Amino acid sequence: MTRRGTGKQEDPTLTDVRRVIAGLVKELGGLREDVVTLQTQNGQLKAENGELRDEIARLKGLPPRPKFKGKPSGMEKATSKPEGSKGEKRGRGTKRDKLAVTSEVKLKAQVPPGSRFRGYEDVLVQDLRIAVEVIRYRRQRWETATGERIVAAMPAGIVGGFGPELRRFILAGHFQGQVTSERLTALLNGMGLDISKRQVVRLLSQDIEALVSEEQDVLRLGLETARWITVDDTGARHAGRDGVVTQLGDNRFAAFRTGPSKSRLAFLATLRSGHADFVVDEEALAYMRSRALAGPVIALLEAHPTRRFADEAVWQAHLETLGIDRLKVTPDPVRIATEGATWGAIRAHGLLPDTVIVSDDAGQFRLADHALCWVHAERLVYKLQPSNPAFQKAVDLTRTLIWWFYADLKTYKREPDRKRARMLRARFDRIFTKNTGYVMLDRLLARLHARKAELLRVLDRPDIPLHTNASENDIRSVVTKRKISGGTVSERGKIARDVMLGLIKTCAKLNVSFYRMLGDRLAVPNAPFVPRLPGLVRLAAA
Repeated sequence: MTRRGTGKQEDPTLTDVRRVIAGLVKELGGLREDVVTLQTQNGQLKAENGELRDEIARLKGLPPRPKFKGKPSGMEKATSKPEGSKGEKRGRGTKRDKLAVTSEVKLKAQVPPGSRFRGYEDVLVQDLRIAVEVIRYRRQRWETATGERIVAAMPAGIVGGFGPELRRFILAGHFQGQVTSERLTALLNGMGLDISKRQVVRLLSQDIEALVSEEQDVLRLGLETARWITVDDTGARHAGRDGVVTQLGDNRFAAFRTGPSKSRLAFLATLRSGHADFVVDEEALAYMRSRALAGPVIALLEAHPTRRFADEAVWQAHLETLGIDRLKVTPDPVRIATEGATWGAIRAHGLLPDTVIVSDDAGQFRLADHALCWVHAERLVYKLQPSNPAFQKAVDLTRTLIWWFYADLKTYKREPDRKRARMLRARFDRIFTKNTGYVMLDRLLARLHARKAELLRVLDRPDIPLHTNASENDIRSVVTKRKISGGTVSERGKIARDVMLGLIKTCAKLNVSFYRMLGDRLAVPNAPFVPRLPGLVRLAAA
């Protein structure tokens, strides 16, 4: 724009500038709406694509894709202060100096005449010696005066013509190294060992009763002494059918149990840790009342003189005698009574005495003293898909407030204080009762506010974790095993998988070498002694 007769450019007026800015803002708003629309359509297309892939897999007879719980939002990592945050660099230390020297070789140097010897320059080299050995055991045979035949006993640890060192290598390679039985067979054959895949599979699950017993003792003692446990589950295939693997543990131990379903009764059976009895005591009756079991049914169970039942068959016969199995009411009286009697057995054996169960809010885990995982709670907000910029802004603001609140909960865990606890409870109410105008977000916040006691359980028990990340990390080994080897076929194979994964994770938490532990338990010659894991779990609780 120029003035007449001058040829100079006119400066834009304030009205012109405002009009241009208003147009740009309007255009930017339209672009944002287009972006949100495209993101929504992209999400729908991804979901549709996933459904089509599942349908194709079903038609081909392939296993379904694993269901992931969503991408982590990053709240835990963002609110954690890394060690050495002031800028200092941590040194690597002299790790090689801690190695135990097993042999020494002196190397001679070619030197010219007149040189002086100045000692040695040491270099530590780590190596591995793997060799196939075929040992002939010549067992003495004797015959007594009475005609009895006596043959010298074989060394401990030999199973089916294979020695304990080979068994240790196979167990560690398959369960810890996640190597399939086919590849293990090929590897061993390539080393010169004459062994078939069937024999490898047998060695993975045969004669491991001592390890099964030790793992069961770990679970039992862990539940007797745990201040808290975290729990999680994931899918698993067994005998050609879909099942569920449940993980539970704390910072000292971990255990895995595979079953056909993720019901509450199945979880209670896992918590019973090997005990088979059912107990109708005050704990059991209180559980039945909390689950809305009919009063007359509770009265029948309470009035009967027999309160402890040896196994499931005896318990079911007792329910039939009382006529409880013939009642057609809701909730199912047999199921609730069985859950209650199982819970009674758990408490009667001294398990979970003052233990908080931290879970991702799956229904089967809501037992006794229960706390919710904050990472899963925040993930619900993270997974919302707002349809316009205003809703997106409300979600971003809410997530920011939750992140700040979560960071302060972590500070409270380090330095508990009653006054700060009252302030945090009031602040929780302000965050989760806020009306944002985004209906989906407001409903979610109201639902989380209704679980206030479980989300803020840490204010009364600062020793418990705020999340179930430990369980999620532990159960990844099951997911990896499922991807590599598929499912289990035999009952022994299922037990072996659960037991070995539990021992591997427990050893890692106790800073014990799983490979060395196997050497001691399988009677490998000259293997170092490793204390039993239940005793180490007890010491870690002290």
